[in-house]
Amino acid sequence: MTGMTIYSSDWFRDCAVPRLHEQVPAEAFDAALPALRSDADLNTGIAQGPTENIRPAAVLVGLLERDNELHVLLTQRSDELPTHAGQIAFPGGKVDAEDAGPVECALRETHEETGVSPEFVEPAGFLDVYQTGTGFRIVPVVGLLRPGFDLVPEPGEVTEIFDVPLAHFMEPANHLRHSRVWQGRERQYYAMPYGERYVWGATAGMLRNLHDRITGQ
Repeated sequence: MTGMTIYSSDWFRDCAVPRLHEQVPAEAFDAALPALRSDADLNTGIAQGPTENIRPAAVLVGLLERDNELHVLLTQRSDELPTHAGQIAFPGGKVDAEDAGPVECALRETHEETGVSPEFVEPAGFLDVYQTGTGFRIVPVVGLLRPGFDLVPEPGEVTEIFDVPLAHFMEPANHLRHSRVWQGRERQYYAMPYGERYVWGATAGMLRNLHDRITGQ
């Protein structure tokens, strides 16, 4: 094909899945190993995050197809939440003791937050583990969503569920670098605005990782 890439499910299975991790990366289970991605990626001289009391977490990078084009499923967090209020995020959360692992956690949280049950998710692989400055070590589970589900935002947690074309996040020109002062220091982070949606921070960092893995960068 000549010209713009069509990011379809077939393209993703053929071209992207082979570039994902087949298994959960080891650093998800061993805090002594550094995470390959973190909030410190754009900040020289700033530590990746705490090395003790790391909290395992998982999110679903869910991809659904509309008119032969993949879109990324995202949520808008409630303004009433005590942390990360109003931010755009992947469905997910911390790994509970009852979870068999990151995949089960991501699927459970996705069902709770969006109404998409595990039967509609085809896990395809994993991105690099991402550590936040607040101590969460996140496993991004990439999954293709089969049609037929109904989206139901979790009351009190999610105000809106929406999707953005994967093509937007695959365009490097949309990978902006913004900064703000946090804990007394100016810190840079990725931002990938889409219309009025401000996708930034860890979510944008994981989307940057998705781009890099798919393109081999």
